[in-house]
Amino acid sequence: MTPDEFRRAGHAVVDWIADYWATLEQRPVTPADPPGTVAAALPATPPTAGEPVEAVLADLDAIVVPGLTHWQHPGFFGYFPANTSGPSVLGDLVSSGLGVQGMLWATSPACTELETVLMDWLAQLLDLPSRFRSTGAGGGVIQDSASSATLVATLAALHRASGGRWRETGIDRRYRAYTSTHGHSSIEKAARIAGLGSDGVRAIEVDPETQALRPAALRAAIEADLAAGDVPAIVVATIGTTSTTAVDPVAEIGAVCAEYGIWLHVDAAYAGAAAVCPELRWSHNGLEYADSYCFDPHKWLLTGFDCDAFWVADRGELVEALTVLPEFLRNAASESGAVIDYRDWQVPLGRRFRALKLWFVLRWYGVEGLRAHIRSGVALAARFADRIRADDRFELAAAHPFSLVCFRLCADDDANTELLTRINRTGRVHLTHTRVAGRYTLRLAVGSPQTTERHVDEAWTLLVDTADELLAR
Repeated sequence: MTPDEFRRAGHAVVDWIADYWATLEQRPVTPADPPGTVAAALPATPPTAGEPVEAVLADLDAIVVPGLTHWQHPGFFGYFPANTSGPSVLGDLVSSGLGVQGMLWATSPACTELETVLMDWLAQLLDLPSRFRSTGAGGGVIQDSASSATLVATLAALHRASGGRWRETGIDRRYRAYTSTHGHSSIEKAARIAGLGSDGVRAIEVDPETQALRPAALRAAIEADLAAGDVPAIVVATIGTTSTTAVDPVAEIGAVCAEYGIWLHVDAAYAGAAAVCPELRWSHNGLEYADSYCFDPHKWLLTGFDCDAFWVADRGELVEALTVLPEFLRNAASESGAVIDYRDWQVPLGRRFRALKLWFVLRWYGVEGLRAHIRSGVALAARFADRIRADDRFELAAAHPFSLVCFRLCADDDANTELLTRINRTGRVHLTHTRVAGRYTLRLAVGSPQTTERHVDEAWTLLVDTADELLAR
């Protein structure tokens, strides 16, 4: 593909994406076809000769798009948002076009330095503790996801807890990780990968009212493990749990970790973006205790997947835990100690120029634009929660500090299951479910930049009409 051919095909692809966004609302949120439909429509063998971009876009329309769940749809209220935006797509396009390999400062200095500055910008935007800034002992890096951030934090915590022995000899004692019963599944996966095993994770009970981790229960679990000769290595506190967006009491948890010398990682994958708004920063109280912290701009901050922002208070501990230096990577800049090599801050060696899409987003929207996006989501969720509170057929199942509302039809679990099934079958909206205090609970998560009051009200009308049908049986 010559530059001129690329220019022509690129225009066609950008037009296609713009048309897709413009017509999203007219599409069903989720596909209705059975499993295997897309695979059956594809040829059994690759093309022998090359094809023009028009043929590829035609099959994109005919085969791929009908089989998608449209995460950018204004009626998509499932899981958490996975935002993208025009500036993010353009930044990703530039990154792909440059094809930069950013494993070392020396392999592309601007890739590293832009990322370092952007992470300091983000730390300032969220008003994170100064210990996370690159101007001190800490600093930030872009990981692919919060799952990778949790894994990297776990490895650094094991390095500290073992006095450095873990890096050389592996697991030599029984190390333990702690999180609430609502902690993300990636915490258990990190423990498995790091060699602790699933049994190495202590699931700490939550307060039945707030769904947040109970510090007294955490202390009791730590003391029991110490008495058994085990080594507490890491506590993962959550700001905005996946089920209900509960906020763990980070300050109290941090005090316990400080007392016992345990690494504290704070997972704010979804709700961390809320801290761009000063009125929502209460959720980060106690963050000064954290050894590491992460949130996902690719969830609620208009930046396409994959982009997790991860900070450590002491980058030296992280680098000591993860660095491996073969001869072919040695270079004068690295050996001078004057540069950051982000290969030492992650599991893979290679890394792409993710900072570009984040840079484009921050430059396009600015601080006020990002705050307006977050505030819109919070206001729309509050609007929906008001509808729930005003209708005695429904009940709120948990607090809604951000843009997720957990609610139930005042009926048994079977009725709530049927309600969700019927709502999602319409193709006009998509919700998911969880369990709160053992009860089947529906989740409505606002986050698409295209979602307005009209879309939230439509979801409410669908719920009411469907509930009437169920309750009339």
